[in-house]
Formats: sequence, C-alpha cells, structure tokens
Amino acid sequence: MTTRVMGPYIGGKHETASPREVRSPYDDALVGTVGLGDERLLEAAIAGAAAAFKAWSRSPTHERALVLERLALAIEAEQTELSQLITRESGKPIRYSKAEVARAISTFRLGAAEARLLGGEVLPSDQLPGAEGRLTLYRRVPRGPVAGISPFNFPLNLVAHKLAPALAIGAPLVLKPAPQAPLTAHRLAELVTAAGAPPHAFDVVHAEPNVAERLATDPRLPVLSFTGSDTVGFHLESVARRKRVTLELGGNAPCLIDETVDLEALLPRIVDAAFGNAGQVCIKAQRLYVVKSRFDAFVERFVALTRELAVGDPMDPQTVVGPMIEGRHVTRVQEWIAEAERGGATRLLGGDARGNVLWPIVLTGTKPEQRVCKDEIFGPVTLVEPVEDFDAGLRACNASRFGIQAAVFTRDLGRALTAYRELDYPGVLVNDAPSFRVDNVPYGGTRDSGQGREGVRFAIEDFTETKLLSLKDL
Repeated sequence: MTTRVMGPYIGGKHETASPREVRSPYDDALVGTVGLGDERLLEAAIAGAAAAFKAWSRSPTHERALVLERLALAIEAEQTELSQLITRESGKPIRYSKAEVARAISTFRLGAAEARLLGGEVLPSDQLPGAEGRLTLYRRVPRGPVAGISPFNFPLNLVAHKLAPALAIGAPLVLKPAPQAPLTAHRLAELVTAAGAPPHAFDVVHAEPNVAERLATDPRLPVLSFTGSDTVGFHLESVARRKRVTLELGGNAPCLIDETVDLEALLPRIVDAAFGNAGQVCIKAQRLYVVKSRFDAFVERFVALTRELAVGDPMDPQTVVGPMIEGRHVTRVQEWIAEAERGGATRLLGGDARGNVLWPIVLTGTKPEQRVCKDEIFGPVTLVEPVEDFDAGLRACNASRFGIQAAVFTRDLGRALTAYRELDYPGVLVNDAPSFRVDNVPYGGTRDSGQGREGVRFAIEDFTETKLLSLKDL
C-alpha cells in the first residue's frame, strides 16, 4: 500500500503546509505525510465554515440525504483500503479495523435516514383563555458550524459520529483529527467532497494543541464536539464560553458476574472486551467483579483464555492485542502496574513488552485508591476481584468517578432490572460486555466521562435547537 501525502483539507482541496510524518506504532514504518495547519489555515477553515453555513443549512433535505447515501457507498467501495489505513496508522488489529469501517458505513446511512426525518411538532397553544386561534409549531434547526476533535482509537467511526449528524442538518464541520492517526479523516474528507457536499461542509486541519484550541474559543463555531481524555476535554469546556459542548471522555467500565450464568458462554466476550485493540477503548472491560462462589472458576478460565490471545502484528487477521499507540503509554501502564503491586496486588498474568506491544495483564487484590482502579488505564490490563454477593457487586461497579457503560451477567430477570435501576451509568448492558455499541443508540457519559450523547439522532439534538412559530388568525 502506497503512502499518502495530505495537507489540511479546506474548502474541498488539500492545502500546502509543513509536513509531518505519520508512522506505524507497531513497526515505525512510514504510513504517510500530513500537513500541519497553522493559525492562517485554521482561520480559513473557520471562516469558510461560517460563510457556508446559511446556504448549506437551508439546502433541501434530499440533497443532504443523498450526500450521506453516496458517502456510505463510497466507503463501502474502498473498505479494504480504509481498513488497512486505519491499522497502519493507529495499530488497531485489522479485524477491528474492518468492523470499524462497517460501522461507519452504518453511521452514515443512519445519518441519511435522520436527515429525511428531521422535523418538529405541532403544539396546542390554547392552554389559557385568550390564547385561542393560533397555530403553534416548532422545528429543529442547526445551531451553527460545529467544531470537532477526535481521537486515534476510532479514526473513522468516531469522526463519523460527528460528521453524519452535521451533514444531516447542514452544519459545516471543522475537525481536528488525532495527531497519531490523522490520515483516515483526511481521506474521508476527500470522499465527502466526491459525494457532492459543498466546499467547507467538512474541513480537516491537523494542528498543534495551542493552535487547535481556537476551535473551542471561536464564537463562529457555536458547537464543540470533543472525544478524548477527561483532562483535555474539561479544559476545553472551561474556555468554550457560550457554546454547546459535548464531551465523550474516558471510563473504567465494570462487569458484574453472578452465580447463575454459564461461564463458558460469556468468557470469550469478556476477554475480547478486556484486551481487544490493546484495551485502547473507553468502554473496555477494566474492572471485573465476580461473586465469591464462582470467583476461582472464573479466574482460572479467564487467565487461560487471555493467555491464548494472539498478540503482535496488527495486520495479522488473528491478532487481538496489537501495539499501544505510543511508547510513553507502555511506560505509563507499567508504572501503574508496579504501583498496584507495591500496594499488595497480585499479577496473575502478563506484562512482557516488546516495542509498543504490551502483553495482556490480569491483576487481583487491587485497592480502590490505586490508579489501575480509579482511573482509565486505556491499555491491556484488567482487574478481577471477588464480591460477597450481587448487591455488593453493584456497589463496587458504582465506586467510580467515571460513568459510560456497565455490564451485568445474570439469568435472574429481577437482578437485571435491579441493575438497570441501581447502576449509575447511562448504559447498562445485561449479558453482554460493556464494549458493545451500535450506532443508532444513545451513547455518552456522566460525571468524569463527559456530557451529551452520540448516536446519530441524539447528536443531532445537541447540534440543533428548537425554533418556534406561532401563527395567529387575523
């Protein structure tokens, strides 16, 4: 596969900018070159988005829906190449890159459907005497151009979750892609133009943080949609005055396994959720709580299945655990593991490292105050701890500053409903891993995991506002 040279994509074309190499986190092979946008180029993108907003937001429904439908077909036509590009620049194992491309196709098709459904409601206004004789209705209209910042771990589909709703409502999107994996977003921008979107409907500017912060502060972009770390996300929210800010941040998702389940049926799914893509997923299974009566049996099989995982080359279709995105994160994870072990934790498996590849690690005997418990490890590490009973397990799941999705495995319907009521998470999954997500459902966090929701229809609600019409008889 040839390397790509891509400048900032502004107004339907690549601009010339200072080149930066993009290299594979697995073997340091050159993947491509991306232009680094400066203040001038970012201003061109923001100004272009602001100028394009009125016409694009008032374009006919069928035009916006057709762009999304064509875009889905274009991605489908080159899904092999896009999967390989995702793997080469992000290190994501090819099996997961293929799944990501398939999901992105679905996300854009959902966007086309939502574009055709976007409307409002007729309301009765005659609630009090004297208010009769009026037609009152509202519709949803875009707030304005959208600023987007996306992460490396889903360089296509997490961009799609900003772009599909933006295209559906006719809101231009200015995106800063992840610095480690920017090429996929640039290729997507080319496909958007080819699908018939007007210039500045989707501009992509790879920029340094001090330059890109303007996406949060510029008033011409009244919506900020950020996906990434809680530290950066909350900083941007603090400087994004008078904006609608949606934050999709980190997590340390729990799983609770009770005594009623068939362990062999659920273990492969939990193992994949714990270590797939080297655990670089914000809803990976990080904390596993097992009722005492099943704990020993669970741990034995969990460790055995984890030991069998294919580790290494992300282009190998069998690989589950590829490289971490950067060497500094390998070092960080090893430091957290050492801290936990000094505090009494036991390592049941793993920890070898070769380059950016870190073999899966299973810990037990951890303490809630340790970083492996209280923070997002974002690596191939999972904790397994016993709990006295189901209720104690629910309390352990809730002992977190994060909240996106939690999983409960039980055959007891009453317990499933109790978990839905008691778990302080926007998403509760019963008999499936916390990493499960389909692209039409509401997805997002509370507490230190952020605010707002993705899922195309739900993101549209954040990107739009209601506009009222009251028409009185004369």
